[in-house]
Parts: sequence; structure tokens; C-alpha cells
Amino acid sequence: MVIISKENHVPIASAILYLRLAILNLQRNTRRTAVAVATVAFGIAAFVMAGGFIDYIFEQIREATIHSQLGHLQIVRPGYFESGIADPYAFLLPGQSPEQQLVEKTTGFASLAPRLAFSGLLSHGDATIAFIGDGVDPEREKQLSSSVAIISGRDLASADEAAVVLGEGLARSMRLQPGDVVVLLATAANGSAGAVEVKVAGTFATMYKDYDDRALRLPLSITRKLMKVNGATSWVVLLDQTPKTAAATTHLQGVLDSRKFQVVPWTELADFYNKTVVLFSKQVNVVKFIIGLLIVLTISNTQTMCVLERTTEIGTSLAIGLRGRVVMSMFITEGALVGLLGGVLGVVLGYLAAQAVSAIGIPMPPPPGMERGYIGKILVSPGLAADAFVLALITTLLASILPAWKASRMNIVDALRHNQ
Repeated sequence: MVIISKENHVPIASAILYLRLAILNLQRNTRRTAVAVATVAFGIAAFVMAGGFIDYIFEQIREATIHSQLGHLQIVRPGYFESGIADPYAFLLPGQSPEQQLVEKTTGFASLAPRLAFSGLLSHGDATIAFIGDGVDPEREKQLSSSVAIISGRDLASADEAAVVLGEGLARSMRLQPGDVVVLLATAANGSAGAVEVKVAGTFATMYKDYDDRALRLPLSITRKLMKVNGATSWVVLLDQTPKTAAATTHLQGVLDSRKFQVVPWTELADFYNKTVVLFSKQVNVVKFIIGLLIVLTISNTQTMCVLERTTEIGTSLAIGLRGRVVMSMFITEGALVGLLGGVLGVVLGYLAAQAVSAIGIPMPPPPGMERGYIGKILVSPGLAADAFVLALITTLLASILPAWKASRMNIVDALRHNQ
């Protein structure tokens, strides 16, 4: 520890001088300093890897949810999501409307697809099963449903084609193949029974097994004839970037008549995604706490050893008039410097390891409620890197406080006699 006279007390107050003294003191035992920095670095790298994997899962679930079912926004009649399940056709939007042009002028707009929700029975031979369905415009759905995978056969070709695509689980339960002819039975909006005979064009799969076990998609014009309506239950809006959702929602809520239209962002409809985020975020916080605790214990032990080894020097400094708060500031600066170096090194190591692992891929089994596994990757965002760096800095500062406080409160006489 560098000893400073009382006359030099004022310059010590500057951060630059504290930093220079901290560097000199850390260089006195490079092995211990290296171990302390490495401990922080590996802990932060582990946090970056774990957090990056969770962030990748969030991103994949989010984008798959948006690009298979929900879009970024849905425009419906007010009250549709609260009461529309019982009577969806009491909340119909028009087939064509000037408001659609207002939607298309929204910043970040990519596409708008009308959908007509319906339900009924699917019959083939002697077998019948209940289904939930969407009447869709195949051309407008192409971009919106980019995460819907066609498993067999093909997708719908046109809006008036007498064909249907079935969820993979629904087709399996009915033992249906592309080319089979099925009958869809439904109760029309006016209460009459309706039926339509269509050919199975193909089967599809989303990331939600429960949805695939019950769902089908039918061309919009065929659905309107079956249900005897001319409109849509929702307009599904896709943007060019997910972060623009909040701004687009606010904009459309301002330009559309709230008495006729309700703008609902995907986050309010994605119950599975929201629960997954809550669950995994708690797990990340546990990992952060464990890593932080390990860093605090390690750095605290290192700083305590430094204080014991430099007890005589500390006593000499206090004896010539150096104030206790200055001694305390010097040790805290050393801890902060270890955190700074460890944090930067840890983020760099974590990023490089994440890139290497992502290039190889992590084979993952099917998550609960899903049909297929996936290849996991690690996504290191600027926010995660900043969070990791702050974690390193805060934990090392906290670890340095108690040893620094003990150093500043030493009895001068006892400190001077320490090595005698």
C-alpha cells in the first residue's frame, strides 16, 4: 500500500489518484489479483451464457407466436375477446373498410390479414371430431404465418379454393392424408346448419401442440359462405419489427374510433409466452443471485487477506495523519477495479463462448406442450451484456465495503505492532 502524508490529503480526493494507487497496490500480488479477476470473469461469463440462452428461448417463442397465430396487433370490435367466444358474429368487422387504409399507413406496417373465426365438426367416413378454425386469405397470410410449417401436402393456394389445411394432431387423430375429402359441419350466424365438402390440401404444425390438435384453416370466401356472413372477426396486423408494436398500438388507438375498433397488442393475447417469461425470469434471477454471492464471498476474502498483509502499512498511514475514509476509499477503489476488469473480461468471454456454442447448436428435446425439439442457441443482447457488467461491478463493490471499513477503523498502535 502506498503511504501518503497528510499534506497530500487533498489530491487523494480525486478519482484519478485513487485509481493510480489501486493499480499499484493490485500489482503487488499479481497472482492473487489474477485469481480474483478470473473468478469474477468466469462468474459473469456463466451468467451471460445462461441469460443468453433464456433470451434466445424468449425470442423464438415470441416470434413463433407472432408469425403463426397472433400477429403483432389484432383489431377487433370492442368486447370481442371478452364475449366473442359465445357469439363471435355479433362482433363482425366489415370485409372492406376505409379504416384498413389507415392501418396500412402505420409506421412499420407490413401486412394486414382478415380472419374469420368459426368452429364445428369435421367428418370423414364414420368418424367425426370437433375443431376450431380460421377463415383466412392465403395470399395475405403468407407473410404473417411464416412460422407455420407445412408438414405434408401443401398450403392453401387461393381464397376461394375448396380445400382445407389441418393441424398435424387433428389430421393424425382422424387418420387423414392430403387428397382426402372431408365434410365440415357448422352452425351459421343465422342459426341454420351448414356443411361444405372440401379436400385436404395439407397438414401444418405450429409450436403449440394443443392448437395443432384442434385447428384447421379454410379459405376465407368458403368460410363466409359456410357461416353466411360477409366480414371478419379480426384484422391481424404484422409489422416489420416487433419493437414497434407499442408505438403502432398507440398510433392506431388514436386514429381509429374506439367505439367501433379495439386495438389489442399480441402481448395481451399470448398467455403461454407471458407465463414462460415470468417462470424463466425467476430462474435467471436465482442464477444472478448465486453468481453474485460467489463473487462477493471470493472478493471479500481476497480483500480481507490484503488488509491483513498490509496492516502495518495501514497503521503507518493512519499515524502520519491519513484519514480513515481515505483508506476505506482506496480499498473500495481496488475492489471496483477488480470488478471492472472481471466484468469486461467476463462479458467478452461470455460473448465469444456464446458465438461458438451457437455455431454448433444445442439439441433440445420438445418443451412441455410442444411436438418437436429444436436447436438452441445463445443470444447475447446489449441489455444482457450491460446487466452482466453491472452485476460484476456492484458485487465487487459490496464485497469490498466490509474489509475496507475494518481497515479504516484499525487501532493505530495495534496496527504498528502487527508484525512485531
